[in-house]
Amino acid sequence: MNVYLIRHTAVDVPENVFYGQTDVPLKNSFQEEAMRVKQELDDILFDALYTSPLSRCTKLADYCGYPDAIRDDRLKELNFGEWEMQPYDRIWENDPRIKEWIADIMHVPATGGESFADLNARIVSFLTELKTKNYRHVAVFTHGGVLTGAQVHAGLIQPEEAMAKGPSPYGGIVCITL
Repeated sequence: MNVYLIRHTAVDVPENVFYGQTDVPLKNSFQEEAMRVKQELDDILFDALYTSPLSRCTKLADYCGYPDAIRDDRLKELNFGEWEMQPYDRIWENDPRIKEWIADIMHVPATGGESFADLNARIVSFLTELKTKNYRHVAVFTHGGVLTGAQVHAGLIQPEEAMAKGPSPYGGIVCITL
């Protein structure tokens, strides 16, 4: 089974702000970015379509012609808890826990939020369930953290490389084989 993981288009959020599971607006470049994604997907006949329920993903799925994509909470971005919509500098000044998080980003959760291990557990749960289906091609409209976690799960990148590599670009597509 080929799983095409599609990251949402660029968000209209200042740089260095943790937005995670906050439903944020998209940049004015949405139409142009979404058109490129749609063109890349047009030649693929999908057996199933899934999306994060956050609007930045459902809007892209809709634009690409898949308004009925199945919404799945496991496909949401990392929950940054109290850090959601806060600039990195403000968190650094006001929450000493961020130093613990940076030292062990895979296992230490954001204050009131999730760790990357929590996010990965959601991804593994989704992909494990998907493997029980008789699909050949699946589209998943989701987030950078999910794309990274899925690539780790598929063995395309090592966990210790995941954070250094950074997320796929906005509108990026990664294909993994299950």
